[in-house]
Amino acid sequence: MKRDKNKHLQKAGKKKTSIVRPIVRSSAAEYLTFVAATGKGGVEAVYADENIWLTQKLMATLYDVDVRTVNYHLKKIFSDSELEEISVIRNFRITAADGKNYNTKHYNLSAIIAVGYKVNSERAVQFRKWATQIIQEFTIKGYTMDDERLKPAPYDHAGLGNTLE
Repeated sequence: MKRDKNKHLQKAGKKKTSIVRPIVRSSAAEYLTFVAATGKGGVEAVYADENIWLTQKLMATLYDVDVRTVNYHLKKIFSDSELEEISVIRNFRITAADGKNYNTKHYNLSAIIAVGYKVNSERAVQFRKWATQIIQEFTIKGYTMDDERLKPAPYDHAGLGNTLE
């Protein structure tokens, strides 16, 4: 049945979306790779239209705060016109623990980052330090690099003897 549904979406010209497990490695997802390292397992994120989308509940998990805190800050972000709701919110159909599908509001990376700058938790402070480092590096160099990903993989020299000399 899933294939038929996908064919219907393709015929209608709609883009397919997918739930990513674990979070994909892309420039947008690098942020979530940092934030999601809570030590409690991965976080399900929707990756669609070259963006990352999370619910308020997942943002609360990422920043280690209550969902009401995330909700409060999102309302403030929208009332201050820092972001426009229409451009950062999208409904996705998710399957709940009861097996039923529900349309659920998800917020894009811009909203996720904005909340990270508003909430007050140890995890949010770690995020702000990390983000500030990235911004400083970009401002000084004109680009940023993921130094950890650029390090060469460990190489086993066992058995090579002097062949490298």
